[in-house]
Amino acid sequence: MNINKLLTHFSNYIPLNEEEIIELSNRVVERSIKRKQFILQKNDICNNYTFIVSGLFKMYTVDKNGVEHILHFASENDWICDINSFHNKKQSSLYIDAIEPSIIIQIDNSNLMYLFTHYQKFDRTFRVLIENKFIELENRILQNISSKAEERYQFFLEQYPNICNRLPNVLIASYLGITPEFLSKIRNIISKK
Repeated sequence: MNINKLLTHFSNYIPLNEEEIIELSNRVVERSIKRKQFILQKNDICNNYTFIVSGLFKMYTVDKNGVEHILHFASENDWICDINSFHNKKQSSLYIDAIEPSIIIQIDNSNLMYLFTHYQKFDRTFRVLIENKFIELENRILQNISSKAEERYQFFLEQYPNICNRLPNVLIASYLGITPEFLSKIRNIISKK
């Protein structure tokens, strides 16, 4: 199991002691995910927080015209989850699927709540993780309402420097809320500067 990558991730926040490592190891599940395989579909309840050991995921919705609107990308050493569905046990309006073959570690709601209740470090660490995601979301909203497409693209490159070369233009364009053709124009403008 790739638990060491997860333990290293946690140690960036608060190192775990031996008992906490054992508890965490006993409460997570590792899975291999194929490209385009869903870990969450619309109308399902999100039962897991997912840590990405390797690979790349997108979280998105699909409008009534069948157009994808990407909310978030997540790659190695990151988490992905529909937090609203997970905590409120409500049907999700989102999809999460793999852009690349991936290895993930998941913890379900009951096991995570157990860790929160019995080991304060997990509660604190996940609070920081959620706060960081909230800050990312605030920044993204500010970019979308106050920036031109070229500025949003520059922000995307800063936010996702490790994955921008792993994504097709159509996914980046969906994330930015523009067409792939307009993204190509933006890239040409930037390359000439």
